[in-house]
Amino acid sequence: MKLVLMEFLSLDGVCQGPGAPDEDTSDGFARGGWFVPYLEQTFMQTVSAWVGQADAFLFGRRTYESFARDWPKMDDPNDPIASKMNGLPKYVASHSMKDASWAPTTILSGDIAARVADLKETPGRELQIHGSGRLAHSLLEAGLIDELRLVVAPVVLGKGRKLFRDGAMPAGFKLVSVDATPGGLAVHVYESAEAPVFDTYDAAAAWR
Repeated sequence: MKLVLMEFLSLDGVCQGPGAPDEDTSDGFARGGWFVPYLEQTFMQTVSAWVGQADAFLFGRRTYESFARDWPKMDDPNDPIASKMNGLPKYVASHSMKDASWAPTTILSGDIAARVADLKETPGRELQIHGSGRLAHSLLEAGLIDELRLVVAPVVLGKGRKLFRDGAMPAGFKLVSVDATPGGLAVHVYESAEAPVFDTYDAAAAWR
């Protein structure tokens, strides 16, 4: 399966707590819910199309617990996103969880990167990560993510946990598509590519 990350970001790169003020208040973060004002039907259709390509989902513990609380309540069989979320296999990376009530769920522990690498070798289309910023960061560091779907909201938060952190290993990606929604979101899709090249700007060569 292809490992795909879907992440909501602010203009200054924050991925923490996009969906509600109390979604993730770790480290004193009090600016949650910043993504919600930009949601509208066109973007939800995009998300529905993305989720339709999934054959399994992968979450960090915090995101899993939030989803496991809310998604089982959305049991409309005609809702394409809820049907996929509730019905497909789910994996949660955690060294502390003992039980997972949102079936069907498998808890991954130990060497998470190795476990995820094994999952990628199983048949299927996409293994999707939704949110789960800490897990996403570690899998980016391990070079395991094949595609990024980054949705950028036109807001600067000034604080909060970022997906791409200072000190991370350089990584290269290829831009596949870019779009904008009526609500003001910028939707960027990238594929994993070769490592970045560092060079010196030559003004004369650039204008030839």
